[in-house]
Amino acid sequence: MDLHLSTPSEFPAFPYDPPYEIQTLLMRHLYESIEERKVTIVESPTGTGKTLSLLCAALTWIYDERERARKGKMKEIAGDDRLGAKDWVIEQTLERVRREMEADEKEYEEKLAQARKREEILRRAAKGRVTKRPVSSYSSQETSKKDDDDDQFLPETDQDSDESQIHISPALRALMAKVDKPSASGHFSNAEKEVFCTKVYYASRTHSQLSQVLPELSKLKLPSRPSITNHHREHDCNPTPTTRAVSLGSRKQLCINDELRAKVHDLDEACRELLGEKGGKRCKYLPQIGEEEKMLDFRDQILASAKDIEDLADAGRLAHTCPYFGSRRAIPQAELVTLPYNLLLQKSAREALGIDLKDQIVLIDEAHNLIPTLLSLSTNRLSSTTLLTSFQQVCAYVSRFKTRLSPANMLHLKWLVMFLDALKKYVEEWKDARMNRREKTEVITAAELMDKLGRRVSRINLLEIESYLKRSKVARKIAGYSEKQVERENDPAAKQQLRHTIPPLHVIEEFMLSLTNTNTDGRITLTLVNSPGQEDSVEIKYQLLNPSPKFKEVVEEARSVVLAGGTMSPISDVVNQLFSYLPAEKIATFSCGHIIPEENLQTLVVSKGPSGVELEFKADRQSDPAMIAQLGQVLSNFANMVPAGMIIFFPSYKFLNTAKAMWVKSKTMEKFKARKEIFFEPEESGQVEKVLQEYGIAARKPAEGKKGGAMLFAVIGAKLSEGLNFADDLARGVVIVGLPFANLGSPELRERMKYVKSLEEQRGSMTREKGQKDAAAELYENMCMNAVNQSIGRAIRHRNDWASLLLLDRRYETTSIRNKLPKWIGSKVVITSSFGQVVKEMGTFFRGKRL
Repeated sequence: MDLHLSTPSEFPAFPYDPPYEIQTLLMRHLYESIEERKVTIVESPTGTGKTLSLLCAALTWIYDERERARKGKMKEIAGDDRLGAKDWVIEQTLERVRREMEADEKEYEEKLAQARKREEILRRAAKGRVTKRPVSSYSSQETSKKDDDDDQFLPETDQDSDESQIHISPALRALMAKVDKPSASGHFSNAEKEVFCTKVYYASRTHSQLSQVLPELSKLKLPSRPSITNHHREHDCNPTPTTRAVSLGSRKQLCINDELRAKVHDLDEACRELLGEKGGKRCKYLPQIGEEEKMLDFRDQILASAKDIEDLADAGRLAHTCPYFGSRRAIPQAELVTLPYNLLLQKSAREALGIDLKDQIVLIDEAHNLIPTLLSLSTNRLSSTTLLTSFQQVCAYVSRFKTRLSPANMLHLKWLVMFLDALKKYVEEWKDARMNRREKTEVITAAELMDKLGRRVSRINLLEIESYLKRSKVARKIAGYSEKQVERENDPAAKQQLRHTIPPLHVIEEFMLSLTNTNTDGRITLTLVNSPGQEDSVEIKYQLLNPSPKFKEVVEEARSVVLAGGTMSPISDVVNQLFSYLPAEKIATFSCGHIIPEENLQTLVVSKGPSGVELEFKADRQSDPAMIAQLGQVLSNFANMVPAGMIIFFPSYKFLNTAKAMWVKSKTMEKFKARKEIFFEPEESGQVEKVLQEYGIAARKPAEGKKGGAMLFAVIGAKLSEGLNFADDLARGVVIVGLPFANLGSPELRERMKYVKSLEEQRGSMTREKGQKDAAAELYENMCMNAVNQSIGRAIRHRNDWASLLLLDRRYETTSIRNKLPKWIGSKVVITSSFGQVVKEMGTFFRGKRL
């Protein structure tokens, strides 16, 4: 079927007419990449309407794809002329099919309209009454089960699985399934028709970032769902939503069972337990037996109007129906699914939610965080304390139930005990050997660890044990039995500890799964941890070195993958780390300029201070009094020139605190305060909002005499360096002090650098471009510049914004560093020869901005 979609020259769904040229170019690029089944990396600075452009292009393609599917179905029905059917027979058949398709779509739209009406009725009713939070009906005895029958703690495979004895409806059984394919997301009556469609999975790092997507969606002038007989695109804005959207979140965000939330430490496990309960013990927000229609009605309510996570939870409370499972049920019919990174990137999370990426569009925003996220999601930490607790709990469990466990369960649990015992003994021996040695850390491969655990353990199939743990749910059973024993012993301290910790065997389960990864892709670090007043302990950490395999599963399933960010530079680094296995023709890149006029952005490399001293803030010079004094003079001069708000980013808290202490002692801080109000990034997250509010008020305050505006000292890669909007007077000047190179003393970083260098050696040095550093050095430099670029991106936030970017360090003069700045900055960089030139350039720039 040759129905190739041509890239549109314009996008009528875009709400602003005309769009900026770079927005049209971006939308055309994205549409073509989706149609050609490519991976594309998009760099579009904040203020260029990135989210709106991405949504418009992707959803326009979705709508065009739907029309293509209709035409394909019609063509298939019309068949081959050689069949000898008369024209009037074919035409009648096509007309009948058109009417049926039209009727189905109309029926579905009417169902969503009814769902909107039901929701409005519920909202009006809720406003007319005062809703009191229900008093918890759970007692502490119910937490550990009222009955003393220990059968509940037997593995799933050793319990009676007769469905007639466990009163769970087929629909709820589908919800309970750990692996949930969309086609099995619910069992419907014969009258229920499940709608499946091509969709966009829109992922970002946090729910707060995702909350900005739906308001942008509402601006689009997407076409009404067209008549089957009308094959041209309709461009009128539909008075009711045309895009079915659903927001996915974890139980932590979506659980509305306040009683359950108040009494448990592991909400996921507690929820799964309630799914299998009988009668009144089952969660009251899940439909009762025979009431599956209630969940289907709520699903339609979710799809009838776009809801973010907070709206979804509110809707669940109004409908008295679980929004976590309701959102899962809405996935097959949704055309836009928003979700945080972790739910998309982890295979187990995708399976649990019933996400099938086959031939779908995956759009990852804020993608500069993708590689660190992939690595961190695969990092597992296991303390020697958790290891010992797990060993003791499993041994106690086996001792209690050994006469009641099936031979298969006993075999797997004995293997588990053998593994835990060997790992515990090895850690204890390692700790004793390191107590009196200077080196407190060791890095080994997974294979080396298994060898050290002994021949018997090295023959154990860890994948089989991990699969058994999931299948039997025995980790949860062991944790439950341990909690019951603590309750019986009435030990308050032990009770408190259990209430605030994840079951230790779950940590073991994740660590065991890590050990099954490809041996060369990960490393295990053992570290002796000294805690004042406590016995020394050992931390065992598994670190993934290669982010590509985990993401490869997504790339191979999806139709097209889009990585988008305000600053994705250096793009070559993203390609090398994630897509080195793909042919060049399957990868596309797009980096657009900024929408601001060129004269609104000034970028200066400041390589010398007022006294002519070269500025170079390497680690060994960050405590040099002379260098810090010179930096104080530079910033004092800037404070005199930069109007309103000025943000100064340091490479680390340590450097910032050292400089702050020296400036207080030398009275330099008083010079700053004479010009502007001074603020420092708090090290506690809870204080960030307060500091930002106070800084915002001070930055916008009209000047009084020589004093006006504010200075905010922050740290690159910390709480203020990304995701925050410092528009207009909040950042008329952004100063980057030095380069935030990572600590080469970190064993994890050294291993990662060794790994990428070994990969390059395997491929051959011919892959390196002329003048390019080796792979390890490139990785090290790229990590640094990724962090710098995010801080720089705080400055310009919309078309009429303007600011001066000041890069303080002579190393910014080098070509390799400048080439890794965002493309929208790189061509405008001015390398100054003296501090006098810096003052002159800044003076000219800011005089041009005075009203």
